[in-house]
Amino acid sequence: MNYGVVSQEQLEKIDEILSEQLIKIGVDCVIIIDMAGNIITAKDNGASKYDVYSFAALAAGNFATVDAMAKLVGEQEFSLLFHKGTDCNIHFSKIDEELLLITMFGKHISLGFLRLNVVKALEQIRKLWGSGK
Repeated sequence: MNYGVVSQEQLEKIDEILSEQLIKIGVDCVIIIDMAGNIITAKDNGASKYDVYSFAALAAGNFATVDAMAKLVGEQEFSLLFHKGTDCNIHFSKIDEELLLITMFGKHISLGFLRLNVVKALEQIRKLWGSGK
């Protein structure tokens, strides 16, 4: 997937997908970043107080660390990462080799329900960018 040149129309469609599939079900914040921690787009529920720029940089480092650990145990990659907290949970999912979808949500959403909606969003985003992954 080459997202190097993203049109305004593509970004608007991606924002719509994120809103419909994730924000609408109660997700607090969702961010698409590249592996260097640059934000491609971010959506929130209007009440989110997250510093998405700091979060994106730290998330990229976190995912790179986990990727290195996967290789140490003989795995090609761990394409999904989940952190569970008391009030906030963070779900990471690879869109492709270059991009991550990061979702922050509270305890009122089950992980299974979130993952189902993330899969739908990923399929739509990949299709939009012309990748059938």
